[in-house]
Amino acid sequence: MSTRVLLIGPLRPNRAFGWRLLELLLLGAVWLVMAWTVEARMGQRHAQEWGFYVVLLCLLLTFAAPGFVWRYLRRHATASD
Repeated sequence: MSTRVLLIGPLRPNRAFGWRLLELLLLGAVWLVMAWTVEARMGQRHAQEWGFYVVLLCLLLTFAAPGFVWRYLRRHATASD
């Protein structure tokens, strides 16, 4: 929902869809590393198979869906409305 690059960079309201997807994946990776760190501090980190990462990606896309709808699918108000 932010027009900043990676939430801290310069304002870029007209970023391409690819940049937004890259930002989603990078922030997801940051979240995953933080989760690994917490798990390692609590005890032994459990090895995960590929299914875990597929579910994680699906959850990231699910939680990003409202922002996608807001950005690309909602009707924008025009001056004539």
